[in-house]
Amino acid sequence: MKVLVTGSSGKLGKEIIDMFRDRNIESVGVDLTAADTTDKQVDIRDELQLNKLFNGVSHVIHTAALHGKHTDLNVPREEFVNTNILGTLNLLNLSVQHNVDRFIYTSTTSIYGSAMVSEKQAIWVDELLIPEPREIYDITKQTAEELCKDFHKIEGLKITVLRVSRFMEESKNNIANYRLYRGLDEQDGAIAHFLAATNDFQGFEIFNISNKSPFQIDDLEQLKNNPKQVILKYYPGAEKIYRAMNWDFPTSIDRVYDISKAQSKLGYTPRQNFWELINSSQQTI
Repeated sequence: MKVLVTGSSGKLGKEIIDMFRDRNIESVGVDLTAADTTDKQVDIRDELQLNKLFNGVSHVIHTAALHGKHTDLNVPREEFVNTNILGTLNLLNLSVQHNVDRFIYTSTTSIYGSAMVSEKQAIWVDELLIPEPREIYDITKQTAEELCKDFHKIEGLKITVLRVSRFMEESKNNIANYRLYRGLDEQDGAIAHFLAATNDFQGFEIFNISNKSPFQIDDLEQLKNNPKQVILKYYPGAEKIYRAMNWDFPTSIDRVYDISKAQSKLGYTPRQNFWELINSSQQTI
């Protein structure tokens, strides 16, 4: 097994590379930015340079992308198209040419977009929810997913799409709140990618990858209007910890990411969930 990982200098990419190396699995990290986890500084838009890296590669894990934060920086649409769509196309073409066994595409829960908006209640977000992209980032990530689906259908390439949730640099308070319903620890994200690479799915699969939420469908209306009451129903000890940390509970929760498909079919079990995070944060006071 030899794994090519794009975006290997990013938060998730680093964890993925480290996970494979810890298991003595040969991996090649590819990124524009230098890092200990990056072996080759190559632009995924450069198919000729990429081609030189595919010798003996059996698995491709494609995490490299322009992200939502680049939209805030007014990066032109053309750059999103060239990186997120054409870069993905290059990798798919090379995977077919070099008889790669499996392709793992790192997508985003952000593509659900406007489908996650309701004034009445939080939205239950499983893989059956139809994406409604809101901006160029979402649009290009969804388009890349469709490219992956086409390569599976026409070329027979085994492909798994992982729609990962939020793992941005934020305050510990925000991170804790997001872990309740839409956050992801990068180590758990890396575990999901390892499982996707080592499971022998014959079809085209899409999985939501997030941390485990305690919430149920019956909680959705109350989560929108009074989430603290719901949180304390599941975690009665959280109020004491939040008070000690001088943290605020969310005033409204707009969605809940459902990872049950990944749990049952992928064997995904996130470890760094809400309770683990707030307990470890309290211990550092």
